[in-house]
Amino acid sequence: MAAHTVVQTSNEPKDRSNLIPFSSRLKEGRALAQDVWSIFNAANLPADCLNLGQGYMNFAPPSWVTEAAGEALRSVAPNHYSHPRGRIRLRNAIKAFYGPQFQRELDVESEILVTSGANEGQYSVFTAFLEQGDEVIMFEPFFDQYLPSVTFNGGKPVYVPLHPPSADKVKPSSDDWTIDIAELRRAVTPRTKMIIVNTPHNPVGKVFTRKELEDIAAVAEEYNLLVMSDEVYDCLVYEGKEHIRIATLPGMWDRTVTVGSAGKAFAATGWRVGWLIGPPSIIQPTLAATTRIVFCTNSPLQEAAAAGLEQAQERQFFEIQRAEYTERRKVLTDAFDKLGMKYSNPEGTYFVLLDISSVKFPEDYPFPQSVLGRGRDFRACWFIALEIGVSTIPVSEFYCEEHANIGEAYARFSFCKDVDTLKEAAERLQSLKKYL
Repeated sequence: MAAHTVVQTSNEPKDRSNLIPFSSRLKEGRALAQDVWSIFNAANLPADCLNLGQGYMNFAPPSWVTEAAGEALRSVAPNHYSHPRGRIRLRNAIKAFYGPQFQRELDVESEILVTSGANEGQYSVFTAFLEQGDEVIMFEPFFDQYLPSVTFNGGKPVYVPLHPPSADKVKPSSDDWTIDIAELRRAVTPRTKMIIVNTPHNPVGKVFTRKELEDIAAVAEEYNLLVMSDEVYDCLVYEGKEHIRIATLPGMWDRTVTVGSAGKAFAATGWRVGWLIGPPSIIQPTLAATTRIVFCTNSPLQEAAAAGLEQAQERQFFEIQRAEYTERRKVLTDAFDKLGMKYSNPEGTYFVLLDISSVKFPEDYPFPQSVLGRGRDFRACWFIALEIGVSTIPVSEFYCEEHANIGEAYARFSFCKDVDTLKEAAERLQSLKKYL
């Protein structure tokens, strides 16, 4: 039998490294750009640099929650697929814990959906509801995952900035970051489908007031918009500030999906267990999407999250946790006060925005290529990480290009670390004085 000879024709590409073009949605969602997390990563920074950039804890979840995880791993059923809606024990725990906060009897079959972290839950809502070209309004600065999640699902982000505190405000709080409702109204077009509300807000730490939420609700009602309310930091609200759920405002239950997170609640961000609460008209289509995206969520850790919610009240867990975070926050803000630097005191979350516009660094400092060509805050944060030994996150990453200049004045510090780490960071930060 004659052997086949393979002849390379002249029109065959010589470079075979990019034969198939990738989807444009990756570019539109900034998903391919080197993101802030990979730039300000432990691998790129000195080994002794203290990481106050990324929002994960350096302490363990409560022992009674991890014991419940161990127990689940030692039994049979929780090691197998859960129902795509979530394990019934966790749905019952969510119903018991959150029902009173929503002032309603939640239906575990149609109004609660367990997801693989809050992020996948949000992604599934976008998959279920967005048509190509539908617009999604998000307040800036925005949690950076919103953008690719919206664009991957054919949506178009529309940005409405929160306005930072005025320069003459000596001791601003996160409440001094304000929304302009007229600006929000101008952002609505016939293509607008959704508004994302994030309260308590990452990275500002703002807890939206009842009046602000009522104004947003009025816009949603007038233009028939779906509201995604990202409330993953609902358990971290300080100074007796009231966390108001937009879904509880008149007429809003029917158009709102509320997002929650076991990772934020129980210091277990790697567990990837979150949940959505809303009317059947939102939960059912989202269930159809999440079933095809992940099918179901990590079963044994759903049992542990259920144990967390079941016991939180009697153990006064969230009250104690709030007090601990208040102490952690104070370690950082005292350090900023000592430096005489301005910051927005957060009323919620575990983030503080520090105004770094007064930090002076040599223009010829050996910055890596990854921070050159980005906002000034990228260079300031890199300089602080290398010279001071404390890593933070530049806030312009949480803005569209048009409004990035607002974020350039700030660095985000996370205080979800143990007190000793924060005290060490506070001490190191004092050497910033010579660069102000």
